[in-house]
Amino acid sequence: MIIPFLSFSPQHGPIRSEVLAAIADVYDKQWYVLGEQVKAFEAEYSAFNRVAHTVGVANGLDALHLALEALGVQAGDEVIVPSNTYIATWLAVSFVGGVPVPVEPDPRTYNLDPARLEAAITPRTKGIMPVHLYGQACEMGPILAVARRHGLWVVEDNAQAQGAAWEGELTGSFGAVNGTSFYPGKNLGALGDAGAVTTNDETLAAKIRALRNYGSQQKYYNEVIGHNSRLDELQAAVLRVKLPQLPGWTAQRQAVGALYNQYLAGLGDLVPPAVAPGATHVYHLYVVRTNRRDALQNHLTAAGIGTLIHYPVPPHRQQAYAHLNLPGAFPLAEELAATSLSLPMWPGMTEQHVAAVAGAVRAFFAE
Repeated sequence: MIIPFLSFSPQHGPIRSEVLAAIADVYDKQWYVLGEQVKAFEAEYSAFNRVAHTVGVANGLDALHLALEALGVQAGDEVIVPSNTYIATWLAVSFVGGVPVPVEPDPRTYNLDPARLEAAITPRTKGIMPVHLYGQACEMGPILAVARRHGLWVVEDNAQAQGAAWEGELTGSFGAVNGTSFYPGKNLGALGDAGAVTTNDETLAAKIRALRNYGSQQKYYNEVIGHNSRLDELQAAVLRVKLPQLPGWTAQRQAVGALYNQYLAGLGDLVPPAVAPGATHVYHLYVVRTNRRDALQNHLTAAGIGTLIHYPVPPHRQQAYAHLNLPGAFPLAEELAATSLSLPMWPGMTEQHVAAVAGAVRAFFAE
């Protein structure tokens, strides 16, 4: 059985006619930027995420960048980030002149370890950027407690976890302002780049609406030096069709994750993902760890099973951040980069698919 790492067909097939009709509606109405589709999607996503405001932007990186800019991060300000995230989290800090200060993850959940936060705080620290990595909610209660004790804000990177929750509250609703991504491969994906900022703060929402649109809320009147980072009307129309499907797709991902956990238990040094008490996981990715990662990936490739490595080089080892001179400083991030493997995960996977993947993994460890 050939099993791709990701397949859009089970999601896109049933809604194809509805998506094409939504695109045709935008085409025929001839209003292509910041129109009724963006406004409607922002309201609908706010209701879904249980927040007061959503501001659609061009992509997930811009969402984080504009969030930090709206909060007033300046050159030299320090922002705590995970050591093992995708580089976009760090780039957003760098874009506003800030300094990313890495903190190691909890090796069970791969998310920012709240117990390590206070040791990283200095007089220049302004905030904390937890990443709900791979789809699991961070332990937001302890993170927010640290932030409150030290007068810091929190910005959530919710690019991989739409619909996940910490103690019943949805990710993307905890921070002062938060960023998410609708890149096609995300749990809620557009047909190209797209993103959004979520917040309960009306003043911050207004700042970001101006920043995304050349610094203007009224045409030809520019309040601040802004950017061109607007959610596209066509992408908003597609996302409006997909959003009602997201809870069902999430349930399918969670069912696949539960099957993987069942089938992959007790295999050599293979470590399946663990979920923290109080957190839920929406399985944007299903990531396992083994010291024989590369050999396992080669074995699965030969068996017709697609896999990916998220992420082979942690940010502090990237050439872009060589000036920080941090090689070896974050051994947990480096260990995760060397041992993690993402198995196929998409809505529409059947138990037969999961059994086939698990069978190939078991065959590898049996050798």
